Amino acid sequence: MAMENTTRFSNRVEDYVKYRPGYPVEIISYLQEEYGLTTDKLIADIGAGTGISAKLLLEAGYQVIAVEPNMEMREKSLELLGSWPGFKAVDGTAEQTMLNDNTVDAIIAGQAFHWFDEEKSKIEFQRILRANGLVVLIWNERKTSSQFEKDYEALILKHARDYRQVDHRNIDAQHIARFFYPASFQLRSFHNQQVFDFNGLVGRLLSSSYMPGRDEDGFTAMNSDLQELFNRYQANGAIIIGYDTKVYAGRLT
Repeated sequence: MAMENTTRFSNRVEDYVKYRPGYPVEIISYLQEEYGLTTDKLIADIGAGTGISAKLLLEAGYQVIAVEPNMEMREKSLELLGSWPGFKAVDGTAEQTMLNDNTVDAIIAGQAFHWFDEEKSKIEFQRILRANGLVVLIWNERKTSSQFEKDYEALILKHARDYRQVDHRNIDAQHIARFFYPASFQLRSFHNQQVFDFNGLVGRLLSSSYMPGRDEDGFTAMNSDLQELFNRYQANGAIIIGYDTKVYAGRLT
C-alpha cells in the first residue's frame, strides 16, 4: 500500500535538507523579466517541504508563505529559514492552503505538483491568487542519457518501492496544459547539477521516499549495488548527477 503523501518524507528530512538539489538562481531573473515578478510580490510556496525553493526566493528579496502539510518538514523549514523576516510557514495542502482569498501574487511549487490533486488545487489556487496571478511549477528532472545515468536509473528501478507510481515524470505537458486551461503556459529549462562523494550519493538516494531507508529491508543490497556503481563511474572520488530544471509558468484566469 502506498504511503500517505503528506507523511512519506517524515523520516527523510535530514537527507532531504543535505542532499536534494537546489534550483538555479537564473530562474529568478527569468520570472522577473518574463512575468514582472518584482520583489514586492507576495509568493505562496505550495508543498514547500524543508524550504529549498523558499530559500531561493527569500535570498532574492521576496516575502514567502510556505504551505506544507508534513510537520517534520515544516518544522525544519522554520528552523532553517525562520530568522528571515519575510518567511512564514503554515500547515496546509495544495487543495486546502488555509490562506485567505485573493492574498498572494504568485504560487511556486517546487518538486511538488505531482503530489497534488490537479482539479482541487486549481480551484484553490484561483481562490488565493490575486487577479492575473502567476503559477510556477518547477522540477529538477534527473538526466538519464549517459551510461552512468542509465545505470543509476536502473538501480532505482531495481530497489524502489513505488517509483513508477510517484515519479514526477508521470506529469507530462498534457497534464500541465489541462491545469492551466484555458490560459497558456511556457516551459523553460535550466542546467543544474550536483557533485557527490559516495556518502553524498547514498544520502541523495535516501532523500527519495520510494527508496528503502537505512533501517529498512532492502537497504544493504541497495547500498552494495550503489557502491559498485560509484566505483565503476567515479572520477577523482566524485560523481556528477545532472538535471534539467524545468519551469512551467503561466497565469491562471
